[in-house]
Amino acid sequence: MGITGEVSLNGKLICTTEAEAARVRAALPDHITLTRAEAGCISFEVTPTDDPMIWSVAERFVDAAAFEAHQQRASTSQWAKETAGIARDYKITGL
Repeated sequence: MGITGEVSLNGKLICTTEAEAARVRAALPDHITLTRAEAGCISFEVTPTDDPMIWSVAERFVDAAAFEAHQQRASTSQWAKETAGIARDYKITGL
């Protein structure tokens, strides 16, 4: 179990076309940089899997407020625009 109050998100980002995968590859570096710079971000990893259409996602934030701030920022970001409609299979714990 994590530190009291910590929020984590784990799962997968699942592309169905090469065009989606190309958008993820193009937008991901900036998204990672911006997220890791956020107050309250403990760790943020989005890594390719053996399947070139799927990325593994692991996020940790100090508390719900930090996680919600991240969600708010990300929802209006270039990342959100580029990855709109791409499937996500996430499990969030700590909320």
